[in-house]
Amino acid sequence: MSELAQPSQQHWRAWLLSERPQSRAQARLGRAYAAWRRFTANRLALIGLAIVLALLIVAAFAGVLAPYSPVAGGDLRTERLLAPSWAHPFGTDDQARDILSRIIYGSRLTLYVVVLVAVIAAPIGLLVGTVAGYAGGFLDAVLMRITDIFLAFPKLILALAFVAALGPGIENAVIAIAITSWPPYARIARAETLTIRSSEFIAAVRLMGASPWRIVLRHIMPLCISSLIVRVTLDMAGIILTAAGLGFLGLGAQPPQPEWGAMIASGRRFVLDQWWVAAAPGAAIFIVSLGFNLLGDGLRDALDPKATDR
Repeated sequence: MSELAQPSQQHWRAWLLSERPQSRAQARLGRAYAAWRRFTANRLALIGLAIVLALLIVAAFAGVLAPYSPVAGGDLRTERLLAPSWAHPFGTDDQARDILSRIIYGSRLTLYVVVLVAVIAAPIGLLVGTVAGYAGGFLDAVLMRITDIFLAFPKLILALAFVAALGPGIENAVIAIAITSWPPYARIARAETLTIRSSEFIAAVRLMGASPWRIVLRHIMPLCISSLIVRVTLDMAGIILTAAGLGFLGLGAQPPQPEWGAMIASGRRFVLDQWWVAAAPGAAIFIVSLGFNLLGDGLRDALDPKATDR
């Protein structure tokens, strides 16, 4: 059976990596296969992918994995600030709540913030950047100056200003982070558009009578998505840190929600004696941020259009 499978695998590999694909589907599958080979060749990228997949699994099955309730505590007289043990692997906090359970449920809030910010900010940045790059002239100048204004302020400071205006809460924190996250995506999309708009196939589409909006939406935006995906993945760590910073300052998720930044804030009073109260959520933030950074680096190498499959 193995001798029969080997030629079949070689046939499919040759078909996917063919320099003369017979159809669009073959060309797309070939590009995807080549990108996957480059990605799997990077061991650090695989580690990042494993961390992100673990985060998704933990968030999806938090109700099964968490041994205790994330909001209900035990007896404050006997279970408050317990050190890590078999019963409480990460110890308990000042409200006698199991820290491991709160970290597990906190992964849901982390994913909630990351996904919503990416869904809101990335399309806005893509639209602004492609429109500015294709239109040029006065519209380009106006949109890019607005983008420069947002880029002139540190992201956390600007997010603090928006949250202070909107009020504390996880939803307002998501809106504030999204408002501060779109400018880099607009810059990347504009740079890509300036390169694409003078290409021959765009001139051919224009001669066929396509409107500017159709050219931007159907022909330019799809070519900018790969670069945008890489930048969004690399920005996930920054989004997590910004959300944790807002939670630390009491402007993000409100108690008793198990948000990692708020958990660090509540544990900073005990950092010298009961260090595990703040160290456990801090380690979770570090590991997840590292995972997204490693994944982003791997995607950047895999989706590089100048890369060649060897």
